[in-house]
Amino acid sequence: MEDRKKRILRAIIDDYVLTATPVGSRTIARKYLSNLSSATIRNEMSDLEELGYLSQPHISAGRVPSSKAYRLYVDMLLEEGIQQTAQDEELKAAFQTRISHLEDVVRSAAQALAQVTGYASFVLMPRQESLRIANLQLVPVSKALALLVIVTDGGIIRDTMVQVSERLDADALYAISKMLSEQFTGRTLREVQTALRQFAGQSPGDPQVLQGIMDLSTQMDSQNAVDQLTVCGTHNILGFPEYQEADKARQLLYALDNKEALMNLVRDTRGEELLVHIGPENGIEEMRGCSVAVAEYRLGRGQRGTIGLIGPTRMPYQSIFSTLRMASQAMNDILSN
Repeated sequence: MEDRKKRILRAIIDDYVLTATPVGSRTIARKYLSNLSSATIRNEMSDLEELGYLSQPHISAGRVPSSKAYRLYVDMLLEEGIQQTAQDEELKAAFQTRISHLEDVVRSAAQALAQVTGYASFVLMPRQESLRIANLQLVPVSKALALLVIVTDGGIIRDTMVQVSERLDADALYAISKMLSEQFTGRTLREVQTALRQFAGQSPGDPQVLQGIMDLSTQMDSQNAVDQLTVCGTHNILGFPEYQEADKARQLLYALDNKEALMNLVRDTRGEELLVHIGPENGIEEMRGCSVAVAEYRLGRGQRGTIGLIGPTRMPYQSIFSTLRMASQAMNDILSN
């Protein structure tokens, strides 16, 4: 295809992607190819339509690209090389913060508790620096791409995509994974964060792999530095007659949104299997009319988190305790596996 036709076709596709409306010759001349007249563009568009790259939905309308046009467009992009966009760093960050296992359990547990009980629920996941590495490996994805995965003994998984040398086949990646696991298995995340930096700074291995290790260790360092509290079902509180008054409900919702105060309250169960802070005992003025019931769950080498429910002081404590005990045991069973 002639270069001029390609340029016109690309302009039509670019505009259609943005507007989702048929594209006319005057639009192309005005917005994309001012060096060409509308008449010239119109003639080329007629040729492109005859070749099957464009269609005209109505006689008076402009043209829209066909599947054949999109195929040519994509092929041209691939031939030229994909250019980095402003979204790429955002997308990379999103990939690097993908989390599964423990965080999925935490979120699901909080949602299930709120849904089943009709109260507000919370799950506190303690800071993770004392968890230990259970496995670390590189999984081949394509010829020059691998998935770096770190798994802890508490079920936390961190992963990130890393570019690798095309010389590294599956066997080479397995050998690197084995070496990394031998060096880091059994160490705490805090120890590994330091060791990873030293390893990446001193090892003569593939620099892209080492950069991936450095990036993931930095991510782990920032994500595991603080306790994380997940709260669900705060809207459930508004269904109770105690909080039908707008101002009172607003104050309670504000208190539930103050996660630092809530974390201070539920962080420690004082060694009790189940604990409840009733009314003023919770120490939060806006929650004087609420009770906070708390249970512990276990994760990895002595780490303990808490799970609980928040509702009016007239909560049915027997059933609340039964529910929390079951939830705690379920969390323990899931996380121990």
